[in-house]
Amino acid sequence: MVTLYGERLSRRTLAERTGSLSQFAGVQLSTLGDGVERGIRRLEFRTGTGLRFTVLVDRAMDIAECDHAGRAIGWHSPSGFRHPGLHDYEGEAGLGWFRSMSGLNITCGLDHTLFMHDDPAGHYHYGPRKTVSSSLHGRVGTIPARLTGYGERWDGDECVLWAEGVVQQATVFGEDLHLIRRIEANVGGDEIRLHDRVVNHGFYRTPHMYCYHINVGHPVLAEGARYVAPIREVLWAAHADRYQAQGVGYRTVPAPIVNFHEQVWQHDMAADDAGRVNVALVNDRLGFGFEVETRKSQFPAMYQWQNFHAGHYALGIEPSTNHVLGKDFARERGELIWLEQGDERRYDTVLRTLPDAAAVSDAVARIERVARQPDEEYPQPSGNFPPIPGRGA
Repeated sequence: MVTLYGERLSRRTLAERTGSLSQFAGVQLSTLGDGVERGIRRLEFRTGTGLRFTVLVDRAMDIAECDHAGRAIGWHSPSGFRHPGLHDYEGEAGLGWFRSMSGLNITCGLDHTLFMHDDPAGHYHYGPRKTVSSSLHGRVGTIPARLTGYGERWDGDECVLWAEGVVQQATVFGEDLHLIRRIEANVGGDEIRLHDRVVNHGFYRTPHMYCYHINVGHPVLAEGARYVAPIREVLWAAHADRYQAQGVGYRTVPAPIVNFHEQVWQHDMAADDAGRVNVALVNDRLGFGFEVETRKSQFPAMYQWQNFHAGHYALGIEPSTNHVLGKDFARERGELIWLEQGDERRYDTVLRTLPDAAAVSDAVARIERVARQPDEEYPQPSGNFPPIPGRGA
């Protein structure tokens, strides 16, 4: 049954009330027509509860806008949702990625994440290519998808909105990695389900790194909002040498600050009995929040990104396949993922809106039952990066 407007409705009773489901919910394809976004295909999802989000087909099928009952969740940066044809991947010494950074979710990978890096290219068996040069967070986020389908699917009296596409990151004498992405949301629901498969379609042994940059903005993000997570240990802070200099810790959000310098942590998260890791940003004053659910076996690492500079105000929840110290660190520890021809990795993530105080309270209680995070704003990073199960010696 579909729950809409306080009623439990069967497929038949819902159909009796309208000539088309699109009156209440659906997926609609359109093309943006102005500014740096001109020409981008966009899918708009509406679930009927107030949850609305858009998927940018031409930017790796990432989720751009997201709001609930008119209250924004997804972050919009000054860069806008820039058309990939305008993107210069190698620009600004590898930092050109920032000129296309905006939206609720930005996918990082498929063969590289984190800061710029030159990787030996011997595995591609092409003499003139000595290195693979990667810019910040990899190439995939600005590659258009081939849209393979979208719409609604009824299963008895339950209706699922869905879209699917394929993003191909490939070159001659190099990687040929495919991201097969499926996005689902139930009519009458407040969740977005993201199902990804990364497949080595080529015949070169190829490295694989993967990360989601999930960016939450105002009004979920506001002075006094809380980062809630089942943290067993704080492992690392990029700003450890000036840990308290800005007067901002990891737990509690300040108001926007002019000239704030970004902060990044890595935390070791505890999983529940089903292997799930849940992290949330909650605004108790509004009774509003947002939760990210991942699987520890798929994303063993978790970063926290705080960009509280005025005009850029955002907090990022970043599940990752690897520790924050990057590709060389992963290789030295035997933790870098290598995909042979036909190998694949799966990633199943839930992005959950917490639309009211009861949902916020339930999420916080659920997370705290798994593990209680440090109470202090400035817990000392341990520098201890635990081995990733199934990898390394």
